[in-house]
Amino acid sequence: MADSEFPDLPKILPDAIHRAVKPGTALVRLETTHSREGILDGAWWPRSRDIRTELPGLITALTEHLGPIARVGLDASAWDELPTRLVVDDRVVHIDSFPAGDDTVLITRGDSDHFSMLVIPPQATPDAARAAMARAVRVGNVTQAEQILIDTGTNPAHPSPAEAPRPGPGGEDGT
Repeated sequence: MADSEFPDLPKILPDAIHRAVKPGTALVRLETTHSREGILDGAWWPRSRDIRTELPGLITALTEHLGPIARVGLDASAWDELPTRLVVDDRVVHIDSFPAGDDTVLITRGDSDHFSMLVIPPQATPDAARAAMARAVRVGNVTQAEQILIDTGTNPAHPSPAEAPRPGPGGEDGT
């Protein structure tokens, strides 16, 4: 982490950033240690795949604790109509698309300070989301985002054809 670029910003996040999981609201939870030794720095539970609706809340919350956010990296296939930039709180935030999987979002503060966050699928249950978020921010976590979602029973956002429900002999729903 390049803390020297932001000498006046906190090096860790206050415990107040840990908010209860509430259905119907986006939620962010970040690791609160100086070391940032784990694979993930936090987790985000958007309530839909509409990035224009979901991202401004995330950027506002992160900016309050981390300072200005310059870029966000997302998997374009996981979101509805991914723009190249958004204006959030009168600041332009550039959006990069990458094919790394829809289970992470990369946040950039300044030129080189990156935060990797688990993305909880919008359809996750509150219990599964809570468990996945807790694992993502565990100090020294070395479990990849995809594995956390599997381990906590969180359904993938876009199941592969092999995982998608198949119609049964009785009709569309298999009955």
